[in-house]
Amino acid sequence: MMNLVILMFILSAMLSMLLILISFWIPMSNPDTEKLSPYECGFDPLGSARLPFSIRFFLVAILFLLFDLEIALLLPTPWALQLNPSSTLLWATLILTLLTMGLIYEWIQGGLDWAE
Repeated sequence: MMNLVILMFILSAMLSMLLILISFWIPMSNPDTEKLSPYECGFDPLGSARLPFSIRFFLVAILFLLFDLEIALLLPTPWALQLNPSSTLLWATLILTLLTMGLIYEWIQGGLDWAE
């Protein structure tokens, strides 16, 4: 039994090493001029690639993540608390109230406005 485990471990390690070596060898065997260019989209780059992003994009992305995580907090609430249903409803309402207050604060501060 132990020999079979060791054999499977050695086979999987050898297969992994073989696949890693093949993945490094195949792209280098046939370099193309377009593949060696800075962009692989088929045309030469025009201008600078360092364009500034608006901080609003990142703000909205962070807000989306924040409100997306509310599902992770609300779905397991009844099983995590294991209390009576009215207490679970109270905690879920508290979480939603805090998130709604945060959304209202961001809205008042102008964090959701795309244009200035």
